[in-house]
Amino acid sequence: MNTDQRLRALSDFLIAHRAKLTPQSVGLPAGARRRTPGLRREEVAQIAGVSTTWYTWLEQGRDIRMSAQVLERIAFALQLNDDERDYMLALALEQTTAAAPAPDTAVDKMPEALERIIGELRGCPVIVSDRKLGIVGWNKAAAAVFMDFAQVPPEERNMIWLLFTRKELRTLAANWEQFVRGFLAIFRYYYGKYVGDAWYGEFIQRLSSFNADFRTLWDINDVSPAPEVSIEFRHAKAGKMLFDLTSMQVQGQTDLRCSVYTPSPGSETEAKLKRLMDRIERR
Repeated sequence: MNTDQRLRALSDFLIAHRAKLTPQSVGLPAGARRRTPGLRREEVAQIAGVSTTWYTWLEQGRDIRMSAQVLERIAFALQLNDDERDYMLALALEQTTAAAPAPDTAVDKMPEALERIIGELRGCPVIVSDRKLGIVGWNKAAAAVFMDFAQVPPEERNMIWLLFTRKELRTLAANWEQFVRGFLAIFRYYYGKYVGDAWYGEFIQRLSSFNADFRTLWDINDVSPAPEVSIEFRHAKAGKMLFDLTSMQVQGQTDLRCSVYTPSPGSETEAKLKRLMDRIERR
């Protein structure tokens, strides 16, 4: 992304997280009734030990001088967790934890060993994605629960794109917003990690114009490389299914991750998934 996009993303992030705090949560008196939720800019500046003018310029996305030490104080004032702090620093200082590949670099390919491993996980749907959340692999259980990804055009085979453009996925997830926010948190993690890659800004702009819900949920500014989410699916053939989502990076392939959907303990999901897989394999 260019400098303007990077600073705009930083501005949106700071505003969103300031709005999540209350005076009481940071040890300040509630005071008079507020017209908007969250802390005031001058309160964040006070806690961080910076001038209100400087913080205002920072939040407005101005191209001003910043230091890691001052930004750490901003992170403290906004009560950011480690992932959120790293994301803010990456945007503010244009730092990345790894060099972004060239725009024409091919997507990561799934190692054959990993393909064999997820194929053996008959009782857990598994989706393998790259740093853009492009889907590079899946097992039979994932195809049975979600959709047959082989029938999706390769250029559309992106988890974020499918969640906001395919009605069958929106119908599938009973707690669709919670489900989507988990993936958006991962996507934002990569967005901050590869601040120099223009692909992310172009993708966000394209999906924002295509689906207004994406822009609304994206503006929440969740950040996490591995959120744990409990999901309720309403499957057309298997009925109610409950899964716990665990997202894990693939060792040796830092930009490949496995999203594993484990049947929730105490539910009938494991048995339902087994019956579903048995029917599919008898065809």
